[in-house]
Amino acid sequence: MNKDLYREQFAQLESGRAGARLPWLQRTRSAAFERFADLGFPTLRDEDWKYTSVASIDKRSFKLVPASLNGVGADQVAALALDGSRLLVFVNGRHAPALSRLGPVGGGVEIGSLAAAIVRHPERFEEMLTRDAEAPVNGFTALNAACWADGALVDLAAGCAVDEPIHLLFITTDGDLAIQPRNIVRVGAGSRAEVIEHYVGPNDAAYLTNAVTQIEAAAGATVTHTTLQQEGPRGSHIADIRAEQRQGSRFTSQSFALGGLLSRNGIVARLAAPGCEATLLGLYMAGGRQHMDHHTLIDHLQPNGTSREFYKGVLDGAARAVFNGRVIVHADAQKTDAQQSNRNLLLSDDAEVDTKPQLEIYADDVRCNHGATVGQLDAEQIYYLRSRGVGDASARALLTFAFAAELASRVSCAPLRSRVEQLLRGRLPEQVKELP
Repeated sequence: MNKDLYREQFAQLESGRAGARLPWLQRTRSAAFERFADLGFPTLRDEDWKYTSVASIDKRSFKLVPASLNGVGADQVAALALDGSRLLVFVNGRHAPALSRLGPVGGGVEIGSLAAAIVRHPERFEEMLTRDAEAPVNGFTALNAACWADGALVDLAAGCAVDEPIHLLFITTDGDLAIQPRNIVRVGAGSRAEVIEHYVGPNDAAYLTNAVTQIEAAAGATVTHTTLQQEGPRGSHIADIRAEQRQGSRFTSQSFALGGLLSRNGIVARLAAPGCEATLLGLYMAGGRQHMDHHTLIDHLQPNGTSREFYKGVLDGAARAVFNGRVIVHADAQKTDAQQSNRNLLLSDDAEVDTKPQLEIYADDVRCNHGATVGQLDAEQIYYLRSRGVGDASARALLTFAFAAELASRVSCAPLRSRVEQLLRGRLPEQVKELP
């Protein structure tokens, strides 16, 4: 890693970033950069990264300052936008108001650019931004804390609801660029919101998305958060998503990893008060030499919590996937009900998956189970379809689509569910694309 180059670019960023005149934010950014310089990027010697090499990121000197904020047209955005959603667009890591479509929001609701919001009322974000930067998870989160330029803010006061999904669309067009989105989602007591983070790289360029999303769900709040990862074929995607839940809140995380050469999603749900519910759904589909890694943690800290985790993977070619799902039930978390499942379908002899579901229980009155499977298409099911006149390739395509689409069918938002199913058809053999 070229630390001198990153340090030089970091110095160039200082005067032009949002909040540059805030002493507490300057101190936070500087401390985070020094932590990044000390940590560097993770290596295979780090336990949580031993199956995922980021050497390709470490060796390349990415630009922290985008050369251009252009190159994206309204027609391109319209094709990506979800029907009926409130749309917030970022190009090369910066908010693009002209391409966004938010519409009017009611009192107590703020949706927009974090960079703009921190200029208006910085005191509302000091605790969240300093807390996260003081103890970065790894070199990537430290770099984000030091260098983020913009990101999305979704902030709901108590008793508010946003009926439409909030679509955060991040488009990267510059090669050799590292964008550092910092997103904050705060949902007040009894409030409700659905947020979709959508990452797209339309060009065949090497770049890095290094995103951090902080989510806070107050008592009785309902938050649904989806990551739809469609990075370009040479793009790398590193994401850290952390949700803090208060009493009786419900948090749903949905992760769909379909693009990128290298991707790593870290998702943490902390059930920090009694009666919380957390649901984590995930689907990853990799082919060629793609590498996809998911590390999740469901942290049951208080009693009467419920969690459900269902992840599926489909791998072809020489692709590789990693799933590490950890559920911790602490001593005070009595009457916890936790279930976890990871199922993987390998379509080629060269595809590989490393799956490690973990369940740590320190309480004695709980209901918990977990499991993982890795296998190929069922020969009997293929034979059944072929005996009814379906060709071999079509039978395999049908079964693969059914395996993946079962996870997509759990998505409650109809436009998002339709989009995911459409993308699944595009990733699968031709025989599936025309299915009703």
